[in-house]
Amino acid sequence: MKIDPFILFLLAVVGLAYFFPGPAHVLPLDTLASAGISLVFFFYGLKLSPADIRSGLSNPKLHLVIQVFTFVVFPLLALAVKPFFSAREMWLGLFFLAALPSTVSSSVVMVSLAGGNIPAAIFNASISGLIGIFMTPLWMSLFLKAGGGDMSAIYLKLLYEILLPISAGLLLQKRLAGAVHQFRSFFTRFDRAVILLVIYNSFVHSFESGIFSSIPPGDFFVLCGWVLLFFGIIYGLIFLVAGQLGFNREDRITALFCGTKKSLVHGTVFSKVLWGGSAVVGIILLPLMLFHALQILIIGFIAGKYARNAS
Repeated sequence: MKIDPFILFLLAVVGLAYFFPGPAHVLPLDTLASAGISLVFFFYGLKLSPADIRSGLSNPKLHLVIQVFTFVVFPLLALAVKPFFSAREMWLGLFFLAALPSTVSSSVVMVSLAGGNIPAAIFNASISGLIGIFMTPLWMSLFLKAGGGDMSAIYLKLLYEILLPISAGLLLQKRLAGAVHQFRSFFTRFDRAVILLVIYNSFVHSFESGIFSSIPPGDFFVLCGWVLLFFGIIYGLIFLVAGQLGFNREDRITALFCGTKKSLVHGTVFSKVLWGGSAVVGIILLPLMLFHALQILIIGFIAGKYARNAS
C-alpha cells in the first residue's frame, strides 16, 4: 500500500507550526483562512450535481443507514465514552470528529475501487456535507454553550462563510459547468491547501499557548486507541445492520465505506467557525487528523481486498 502524500503534508505542517511560527504573526492567516473556507464551499456548491442527487433517491434504506450512523450513532458513541476522558479538550475533539459529515472524494473513489454502488456513494457523500452544515454545529452547541460559546455569532459565521457561498455555487452551476469539469484537480488541491493553512495556523496558537503541555504524552497513544476503536465499532455495526437489512454486495460496500468516513475538509473549516483562533483548536483537530489517516489506510486496504475478490 502507498501512503497518501497528504498525510505526510499534515505531519509536515504541524512540524512547521512548532519550529517556524513566524508567518502566523506576519501574514493575515486568519483572513486568508476565512476567504479560503468561503471559496471551498463555493466550489462545493458548483460541484454538487442535481442529477446525481436525484438518481440517488431511489435507495432510501441505504441512505438512511449511512446518515443515521454518520450523525446519530457516531455522536452517541462519543457521548457514551465521555466519562473515560480526564482531559475535556481531548474528548471534545473526539466528539467533534463524531459529529462531522462523511467525506466526498475519498468515499466515492474507494467505493468505485471496491465495486460498490457509485451513484449512491455520490449521493450520500454530497447530501452528508449539506446535512453537516446544520447537524455538526447543533451537536457541538450542547457543549459550546456550556463553555460560554456565543452560538448566535457562530451561526452567523456559518451563514456568510458557508451557506451563502454554497448557494452562490448552486446558482452558478449551469454557467460554470464546463469550468468545474476542466479544473476538478485544481479544486481538490485548493481544498487541501486551505486545510493545511487552517491546521498550521491552529497549531501555531496551540503550541505558543502551551496547551499541549497540559496533556500527558501517554494520552496521545490512548487517543489513538480510542480512534481505532471508534472506527472498528462503527464498521462492525454497519456490517451487521447491512446484513440484517439484506443489502446486496454493492450497497453493503457503499454503506461500510460512506458510513465510517469523516470529512477533514469540513472538520478544519468548521473548527475555525466554531472556535476561531482559540488555542484549543490544535487539540480539537488532533482526533480528526488521526482518524483521517486511519480511514484512508484501513478502507484503502479493504477496498483493495474487495476488488481482488471480485476479479
